[in-house]
Amino acid sequence: MKKNTIDLITLGCSKNLVDSEKLMKQLEANGYKVTHDAEYPQGEIAVINTCGFIGDAKEESINMILEFCQAKEEGRLKKLFVMGCLSERYLQELKVEIPQVDKFYGKFNWKELLQDLGKAYHDEYATSRYLTTPAHYAYLKISEGCDRKCSYCAIPIITGRHVSRPMEDILAEVRQLVAEGVKEFQVIAQELTYYGMDLYHKQMLPELIERMALIPGVEWIRLHYAYPAHFPDRLLEVMRNHDNVCNYLDIALQHISDNVLSKMRRQVTKDETYALIDRLRREVPGIHLRTTLMVGHPGETEQDFEELKEFVRKVRFDRMGAFAYSEEEGTYSARMYEDDIPQEIKQQRLDELMELQQEIAAEMSQAKIGKEYRVMIDRKEGEYFVGRTEFDSPEVDPEVLIKDEGLSLSVGCFYQVRVIGADDFDLYATLVS
Repeated sequence: MKKNTIDLITLGCSKNLVDSEKLMKQLEANGYKVTHDAEYPQGEIAVINTCGFIGDAKEESINMILEFCQAKEEGRLKKLFVMGCLSERYLQELKVEIPQVDKFYGKFNWKELLQDLGKAYHDEYATSRYLTTPAHYAYLKISEGCDRKCSYCAIPIITGRHVSRPMEDILAEVRQLVAEGVKEFQVIAQELTYYGMDLYHKQMLPELIERMALIPGVEWIRLHYAYPAHFPDRLLEVMRNHDNVCNYLDIALQHISDNVLSKMRRQVTKDETYALIDRLRREVPGIHLRTTLMVGHPGETEQDFEELKEFVRKVRFDRMGAFAYSEEEGTYSARMYEDDIPQEIKQQRLDELMELQQEIAAEMSQAKIGKEYRVMIDRKEGEYFVGRTEFDSPEVDPEVLIKDEGLSLSVGCFYQVRVIGADDFDLYATLVS
């Protein structure tokens, strides 16, 4: 057990990761040595930042807490603190059920943790973070919460109403991160397109991205978690006009059948969805679209599912994830609908959809053979340098593998490559001299 060392474990999404990084910076400013997601945690204090989004994520969070409780009982840990979405949502229940935890914090009051350790919050580091990502890229969170009322989603229950960060704060953080060597920004929020509605009374995402794009040293900006209803079209103009805004959009569409979209309360129709995709591809030639789809929402018929498969076949998403509906207490779905689709049917539909997408993704990768791309190198792994194109977000998208044949490529730098091969997930390339 290392004195004055804190192990921080982050579960869930990149939005949680940003919170962890902010806390780590504060802990470091107070003299602690901090590790993140260490394989063998050895600190005398542990902090677990939990996820509470769906069943599997909640289970993972609980198991992690129990694992550290055992370490505490065996004398390998002095103090255990828990923060994040799960404890925001189930604070009182967790206190009763897992008394070994020294204190539970919600998603937004983690600053109290510093007080409880007898330390101060350093205002001068309010927009600073201890980056856990490679030094050349960072996640940039522009808002909290969500005002959408999707039937199945517990996030508004956990995080509350949409709260945009002031634009000047965000831009100051970008400048600071650029000064520290960050070149690539993954812009994240629960719902990007709503940015600015609360502070400026209009959708301000296009203006924010344009102002970011004009900051010297910002090489790539990639957008995650857009919403299809009331999409701000000027964003497409910004993408077209600025080379450093990646031709990439992560837009969760969830479904295509009007029956299911209506039950999901998505405020968008099948025709509007097709029209939006057409507009995205027409306005930004070569754009790569990532989406997330859901199967097994209450009331999804076999016909609805066939419609969803047809949608995937027609649109040919560059990147796609899918998950099966999981009933979340407190949501509109849980109150108003019966979870009427058996688990095995949900799983069958999920497998079928992902199998279909795998074929499409493989064909699209094959089509890239012979083409040239600008690639950012993330790391060296075995005999390969591993990089990404502007169409690939870290962790979730395919990578580009360049065989090390005496090359001296630098992590965090850009290179021009030609694709020479592809498998189901990754591209293989050689350097273009």
